[in-house]
Amino acid sequence: MTDTSQTPDTSQPDAASAPTPGTVADSVSGNWVDTRAPAALRPYLRLSRADRPVGFWTLIIPSLWGLFAAAAATGWRPFDWWILIAVILGSFLMRGAGCTWNDLTDREIDALVERTKSRPLPSGQVTPRQALLWMGGQLLFAFLLLLTLGKTAIALGVAAMFLVVLYPFGKRFTWWPQFILGLNLSWGVLVAWAAHSGALTLAPVFLFFGGVSWTIFYDTIYAHQDIEDDAMIGVKSTARLFGDETRAWLRLFMMVTVLMLSVGIFLALGPTGNPLALALGLTGAWGMGLHMAWLTGRVDLSDPRSCLIAFRALTQTGLILATGLLLSLLVML
Repeated sequence: MTDTSQTPDTSQPDAASAPTPGTVADSVSGNWVDTRAPAALRPYLRLSRADRPVGFWTLIIPSLWGLFAAAAATGWRPFDWWILIAVILGSFLMRGAGCTWNDLTDREIDALVERTKSRPLPSGQVTPRQALLWMGGQLLFAFLLLLTLGKTAIALGVAAMFLVVLYPFGKRFTWWPQFILGLNLSWGVLVAWAAHSGALTLAPVFLFFGGVSWTIFYDTIYAHQDIEDDAMIGVKSTARLFGDETRAWLRLFMMVTVLMLSVGIFLALGPTGNPLALALGLTGAWGMGLHMAWLTGRVDLSDPRSCLIAFRALTQTGLILATGLLLSLLVML
């Protein structure tokens, strides 16, 4: 935590505090960016969080829900193979662009937080102009992929840019930035469903809000890592809002997540008349909920390391539902 009670003389450069290129504090030890990527690309890949691939799952998993549920409801088509490839690549690119934008807008705040001051922008590895160019390149390639997915998916993808732009500012004006993040990360449900079906129904909408609730759940745990720094510099979060009642709120969002996902699955798979496909999908949703409940009981919200471990596990919890929906799809083939 940054200690503002001491006021060292900052008029002279301090070699110990000068920005130095290197790994980011909360990256995975021995990750491929730090060990295998070309040295010139490492700062940019760190800016895109490629050294922390866990965040990639937070975008791709809801997209898989949307695609697998839509295909299980109406049948797998050859074009769905391309949708699968496009949403995987698009998730990687949009996650990188979103993280770059987030770090551009938050670079002054990140410099004050122990966990984030080693990120490429506050540590001086990348300049704001270089970050803007890097973000633009990622957005361009993501947009080219989006253009292949049909009119409704394109419209939804373009609309998502408003949420991407808004998110970094959420912590400045609302105690619920995790809700805005959830809208961003769960949007892939709608895009993938629309790419397959050409239109939206209530089923993907419920899956979408299930994803939003899931995001609030795991990102509240993540935000507990910075709760002291955030309080000191005035950054808002659900972790600060919930305080000592966080665990009770987590249980509430766990139940909302399972309920929303279950309704979405029922609306998608119920009309197929295949009870096994419906049962497999619902088993995925309830299995996901059980894993969330188990981690809720184990995480120590006062220990940043425990929060980080739980966050990394929870961001992949949605694979349980994705597996259930994939099995539902296979049953329908």
